[in-house]
Amino acid sequence: MKTRIKWIENVAFMAESGSGHAVVMDGAVEGGGRNLGPRPMEMLLMGLGGCSAYDVVHILKKGRENVEDVDVDVEAERADTDPKVFTKIHLHFRVKGAGLNDKKVSRAVDLSADKYCSASIMLGKAAEITHSYELIE
Repeated sequence: MKTRIKWIENVAFMAESGSGHAVVMDGAVEGGGRNLGPRPMEMLLMGLGGCSAYDVVHILKKGRENVEDVDVDVEAERADTDPKVFTKIHLHFRVKGAGLNDKKVSRAVDLSADKYCSASIMLGKAAEITHSYELIE
């Protein structure tokens, strides 16, 4: 897996993935940026949420659950001093579908956190990561 980062101006950078997709990362206006895109640390949280959501959907569909929608809110706390690493991260899943099995949803969230989501497992070595979920009919 590869990516390429190209400086645009000030604190703005273009990141291109090995699969050919691109995203602009930028800093806040008060930090010299133009607020053109997410911050690099926000990108880490987005990757974590995407990785976990992918797993949960895949596991539930494989288990023949009628999943209609999944969204994940990711909240994080960072250290006060440099390096301002994540210290706590919480993922809250909202899983929508008719007749979803609570135990299967719980298992899917746990499997993602403990076995399948590389981002979660990697970030979990530096931060306390917790998960919760709710079912929506």
